[in-house]
Amino acid sequence: MLRLDSADLNVLYIGGTGTISASCVRLSVETGMRVSVLNRGHNAAGRILPDAVETLVADVNDDASLAAAVGGRTFDAVVNFLSYDAADARRMVAFFDGRTRQYVHISSGSIYAKPVWQIPISESTPTAPNPHLEYARGKWRAEQALYEAHTSDSFPLTVVRPSHTYDDGNPPLPGGWTAVDRIARGDEIPVHGDGTSLWTLTHAEDFAQGLVGLLGNPRALGETFNITSSDVYTWDQIYTIVAEALGVEARLVHVASEMYPVVAPEWFWSGEMVGDIGHSAVFDNSKIRGFVPGFSPRLTFHRAAPRMLAWRQAHPQTTGSDKETDAVLSRVVGAYHAAKSVFLARSPETAKPAS
Repeated sequence: MLRLDSADLNVLYIGGTGTISASCVRLSVETGMRVSVLNRGHNAAGRILPDAVETLVADVNDDASLAAAVGGRTFDAVVNFLSYDAADARRMVAFFDGRTRQYVHISSGSIYAKPVWQIPISESTPTAPNPHLEYARGKWRAEQALYEAHTSDSFPLTVVRPSHTYDDGNPPLPGGWTAVDRIARGDEIPVHGDGTSLWTLTHAEDFAQGLVGLLGNPRALGETFNITSSDVYTWDQIYTIVAEALGVEARLVHVASEMYPVVAPEWFWSGEMVGDIGHSAVFDNSKIRGFVPGFSPRLTFHRAAPRMLAWRQAHPQTTGSDKETDAVLSRVVGAYHAAKSVFLARSPETAKPAS
């Protein structure tokens, strides 16, 4: 009989070394859970897991590989950070049905319909397949498939929707460390819209409080949870906080969100600009606080930014800039200045100071 009422839970994380999942694994171990991590055995980001963690090496996309790694084992909870679309969700249902008493699907706050007409965003806010963002559409389809399995076959599902979650090794800026380097050099950095839309940032250590607190709770079956902090900033503030931590002044250029897919259609973040981060996102966390009374995010971005820079100094091999990303950011800035020049050339009266 699998237990769901003890800190000594047997938990399997699928993923486990990513931006969000590594913090959840560490906290699970700290709380006394027996933790296994299943992935391909690579840890390119250099996130260190506790020695107590058992590593299972498998390709989660290969049923035979997955079966060989898991064997006949069962788990009190399975937390899947890697499931993406409906077909994969159905594969996970078929494989883990009967192997776990709780299956936690990590979804995304990006599946809420945009624009959101009322904030804060609660779990009852309408969701929809995002026309601009394939990642969000995949997560939306996965949720639909999983809830179908829960409704029809009582699959023991819990859905968690994080929003923009970061850790010390992954700054929450479009372009990551490349954007940080542009700020440090004094290069112009493009900011979508007018820089005043509101955005919620959550450190992975704070997210972990909510996620780990749900594990083993039978009341969480069939439920969906937002897990974010209440750390809300404008995008101008986010870039400025990074600049202040670097000891420089941010040179911000405001670019219409719709320009990104035109100038850089191949860049992942271009879809994000029009499909997600170009909109304000403030979340209602009353539900997770009700289920996990100890949930209390503590790490504000003001405090996290210096930590990220310290992490970079200690891990230079995993925090480098990317020339292609830098070229994209330069292209966006260049497009802004080109458009401005054309407009001023055609409308010289706009360049004259008001009398």
